[in-house]
Amino acid sequence: MKVNIEIDCTPLEARQFMGLPDVQPMQNAMMEKLQQKMAENIDKFSPEAILQNWFTFDPNMAKRFQDMFVNMSGLGADGTKDKK
Repeated sequence: MKVNIEIDCTPLEARQFMGLPDVQPMQNAMMEKLQQKMAENIDKFSPEAILQNWFTFDPNMAKRFQDMFVNMSGLGADGTKDKK
């Protein structure tokens, strides 16, 4: 014997029927705190701040990045071509 029961209700109604607590106020409070923390620290993740952080680690890092990009683009080649 097989019995199927379909219940049409919202998630809130199901939680109330099962006796589960309403966590919506707690979720809203946590989201507000999270948004506040993110807004406070957004400047730390700007491209300028990240590059500044990288370059203060090693003073020669800017020169190394420049050399790397020059070599990757082929501009760092010595200019000699194989002549046949």
